[in-house]
Amino acid sequence: MNAYNPKSIRQTFGKLPDFRNLGLATRALLAANFAGLIAALLRSDTLPEVVDRFVRIASTLEPSLLATLVCLHVLDRWLRRPGYFYGLAVVALIAAAIAAGVAAGLNALGLGQASAAWSAGYALLLCITLAAYFSLRERAYSPALAEARLQALQARIRPHFLFNSINAVLSLIRKDPRRAETALEDMAEMFRSVMTDNRDLVTLDEEITLTRRYLDLEHLRLGDRLIVNWSVDPQCGPVLLPPMLLQPLVENAVYHGIEPGNGPGRIEIGVSRAGDQLRLELINPYWPEHQHRQGNRMALVNIGERLALHFDVEASLETSIVDNRFRILICIPWRTLGEAGP
Repeated sequence: MNAYNPKSIRQTFGKLPDFRNLGLATRALLAANFAGLIAALLRSDTLPEVVDRFVRIASTLEPSLLATLVCLHVLDRWLRRPGYFYGLAVVALIAAAIAAGVAAGLNALGLGQASAAWSAGYALLLCITLAAYFSLRERAYSPALAEARLQALQARIRPHFLFNSINAVLSLIRKDPRRAETALEDMAEMFRSVMTDNRDLVTLDEEITLTRRYLDLEHLRLGDRLIVNWSVDPQCGPVLLPPMLLQPLVENAVYHGIEPGNGPGRIEIGVSRAGDQLRLELINPYWPEHQHRQGNRMALVNIGERLALHFDVEASLETSIVDNRFRILICIPWRTLGEAGP
């Protein structure tokens, strides 16, 4: 069992971005072309000259940039293995070599507008600039204070839940000691998950196991009032997602959807594959008069930030209210441990 490590509440540095991510490719294309436009503006006096010079710059820039992005996409798994700085150095060398090769080839055909050395230097400068940008972006999404707040938010083991669970266990000790022991194990496992470093991706199977432990504890106090319907495609088990993603959503569903009611309430959890994405859907009862509680919105905003950090524009989180049912739909890229690299 891992002990609590206060160093887990810290900023995350030295992590190469996901080169298979559409958001990264889009940002790289925009940044490179913007830099080319600035170069054209600085070296031209009139608008026609700017357009002409930018077109000539793009004729060399676009082929090398697209070829580099394709190469990094293919090599993504291996680039992560040697560590951040070694991986970044390899990325920069790949970009420089491709840029120099494309420029030399175009020059040989009489179509080139820049020397191989200039193109390689520009590629290196662009790599350094983008690496700094993605590092700053990661820090912006996961500062130490926000991660500390996230730790507390993710736990979501509110005092009333903790005390009620302890009381439920105490009531079981004599009449059902085996179930009481299982409940204590569930509580210990939940605390272990909360107090360990939660910045790395975990499998869906792990998230479901943790969520089932939480629901077992809630069943002790809510009994038949809590009805949970699971619909999980077995092939989705190895897919990677941010830790403590499903359990806080389910806990909010209990807190905001089941507890305010007087009778039984139903939570529906569906997990399936939709093309190259994992689709996670959660539906629970909606009580408008109880929506002054802010915990649900805070959790959704926080989870949205973590999805953006890990998957950029390839992940989405949507909410809707239909027929007094609150629905959350999360879509993330289909990534498994073998595909994600170490």
